[in-house]
Amino acid sequence: MLTAITRAVSPAIVNCELSFIDRQRINLAKAQQQHHAYETLLEKLGARVISLPAERDLPDSMFVEDPAIVLDELAVIFPLGTETRRREAPSLARALAKFRELEHVSLPGTLEGGDVLRIQRKLFVGLTQRSNAEGLRQLSAILAPHNYQVAAVPVTGCLHLKSAVTHLGHNTLLANRAWFDAAPLAGYEWIDVDPAEPHAANALALGGTIIFPASFPLTRARIEASGFHATPLDFSELQKAESGLTCSSLLFEAH
Repeated sequence: MLTAITRAVSPAIVNCELSFIDRQRINLAKAQQQHHAYETLLEKLGARVISLPAERDLPDSMFVEDPAIVLDELAVIFPLGTETRRREAPSLARALAKFRELEHVSLPGTLEGGDVLRIQRKLFVGLTQRSNAEGLRQLSAILAPHNYQVAAVPVTGCLHLKSAVTHLGHNTLLANRAWFDAAPLAGYEWIDVDPAEPHAANALALGGTIIFPASFPLTRARIEASGFHATPLDFSELQKAESGLTCSSLLFEAH
C-alpha cells in the first residue's frame, strides 16, 4: 500500500531555519490548515497517511523528508546539515522501523533528503550547504549492495537540490537550471520554470497527478502544456518556511 508519513506543523515553525529567503511572519493556524489540506490530497490520490504528532520544540520538524530516504529495500537515516535539526531524526526512525530495515549515515557526513532526487534506481544527490561529499560517499557505500547508482549534483542557488529540480514522471524533469549543474542529469527532457517564478521547480508527482503550488500559475501552465495533469494546492504560508511540497511527506510502498 502506498504510504505517506507526515508530521503536524510545530507551533515553533515561526522560528524555522531560513537560508535563501527573507523571514516573513507565519500565520500558524493558516499553516496548519494548509498542511491538513496537503494530507487530505495525498489520501485522495491513494496514499494511506500516517501523521506523526507535532514536535513542539523543533521548528522544522514537519519537513519529514530531510532526515531520511525510504527505498524498496531499506531506509537510510541522515545527520542533518543543520545541527539544531538533528533531533528530528529519532522519532522518524522509530516510525520507519515498522516498515524497513534501517541504515545510518554518520557524522562528519551530512545529508538531507531534500537533496536526494530519486529516479528509479538512480539517486542524484545535491552538494549543498546541508549535504556534503562525505555524506554522499557513505550513502553510496550503503546502497552499493542494492544496485543503486549515486551521482553528485553541485547546487549553488537554493537550499536543496529538489528546490531546483523534481521528477514529473516518464523522462521529464521540472527545473530552474540556473541553480544547479545540470550536466549529471543529461539525457532527460526538461520543463523550465517560468522566469518570473524561480522557486517553482518543486512539484510532487503522485498517482498520475502533479501536486503543484497554487502560487506559480505560469509554470503550472507549462507543465500542463507538456501533457501532465497538475492539481494546484495553496501552500503559501508554508512556503514562508522555505518549504517544498516534496519535503512535507515520505512516500513509499508498505510491504
